[in-house]
Amino acid sequence: MVGMETPSIASETIAHIGSFEIRNTMLMAWMAMLILIAISLLLRGTGYKQIPGRFQAFMELIVEGLFNFFDSILQNPLQTRKLFPLVATILIFIAVANWIGILPGVGSIVVTAEEGHHAVPLLRSMNADVNMTLAIAAISFVCTQFLGLFMLGLREYSSKFLIPPWRNPLGTFIGILELTAEFTRVISFTFRLFGNIFAGEVLLIVVGFLVPYIAPVPFLGLEIFVGFIQALVFAMLTLVFIKIAMTPHGDHSSEPAHA
Repeated sequence: MVGMETPSIASETIAHIGSFEIRNTMLMAWMAMLILIAISLLLRGTGYKQIPGRFQAFMELIVEGLFNFFDSILQNPLQTRKLFPLVATILIFIAVANWIGILPGVGSIVVTAEEGHHAVPLLRSMNADVNMTLAIAAISFVCTQFLGLFMLGLREYSSKFLIPPWRNPLGTFIGILELTAEFTRVISFTFRLFGNIFAGEVLLIVVGFLVPYIAPVPFLGLEIFVGFIQALVFAMLTLVFIKIAMTPHGDHSSEPAHA
């Protein structure tokens, strides 16, 4: 299509601080963090009153709703209380980053790149960069393995994957499959989130080019919904996999969900 440039799969460098590259998706990540920090400071400024105002009541509604939802998955309030900060942070951070990625100006305001002197977007959706989604997936993976080791101990946790073939040949094969699945989840997490957000970015550009002003509006609503659903799926799967990791070997009361 003449006059329309589809976004690059890779994020673009817009500046340098010494040898450190500042990329357009990185700016969006910083914006998402600043928004969450500002909300946290505003909430702290309320003093957590016994009779909350509208803002405090709204935030309490979100926190309580997420807590009850996560507890319905874990069926263990103590575990929910321990895992809630991690999983809720992942959900809220991804959702906010997805939502600000569709604000006016994101992807349309361009600057001259330092390399090649060509125009690149100043801002791009954070999760349209596979490096960002890989980083969040890696955090999820490391936390899952650490909590499994912490709760069960090295011997019991490793027995889920390392089964001597002279004891149970079939169990050895299954253990290898389970160990492989643990690592493939990182790939699944990474490209599920990246693929959906990048596809939405391309969709909005194409629709906006073909039928500007009016046609993109319903698609913006769709992207708001998809942005939240992707954050919810990422957080929910993280919670499920942590629950599985903390479950002793042989307890199959809840079968593992595959990413």
